[in-house]
Amino acid sequence: MSSAFDLIPGFQPENDLEGRVAADPQLLEGVAWGRPRKGHPEGSVGRHVGDLLQKIDEWGESGDRRSDLRFLALVHDSLKSEVDNWRRRVGENHHAMRARRFAERYTDDERLLAAIELHDQPYHIWKRHQRTGNPQDAAVQRMLDRIPDRDLFLRFVELDTSTEGKNPAPLEWLWERV
Repeated sequence: MSSAFDLIPGFQPENDLEGRVAADPQLLEGVAWGRPRKGHPEGSVGRHVGDLLQKIDEWGESGDRRSDLRFLALVHDSLKSEVDNWRRRVGENHHAMRARRFAERYTDDERLLAAIELHDQPYHIWKRHQRTGNPQDAAVQRMLDRIPDRDLFLRFVELDTSTEGKNPAPLEWLWERV
């Protein structure tokens, strides 16, 4: 099996937690998965993670915020390969919930776990708004009520949305509601 250094362009662990997570065979399998597709023209999850890590550098993030964002970047999409595509992709069969369960083996920090689990919720809520015309204020509020660190969450959603192939409209829509 390839290493995280092979699968994530430019990756070098910056702390013990990153080193342990990046050595986990389950994560390695997950970051190797993927091909170019809508929203992810870069292909593999590892290439997406590499793009996010580079953006964190470009933004000049430092300290605990940098560590948190890097952990979120490493883990958030790493379990897409384990989703059962024959079932609805919700609950325990959604990649974000699978990533949360993976992350729970490494941290009990609810700020990080909630950000991983809910990182795609703004997009899904926005899509429902587009489809129905309903402003979805209650759905946005339910999501925000579950997030212990809104600033970290919003920064990570901004980070994840910043890569090529992502539609910025859901983030702009969310900013109007928080």
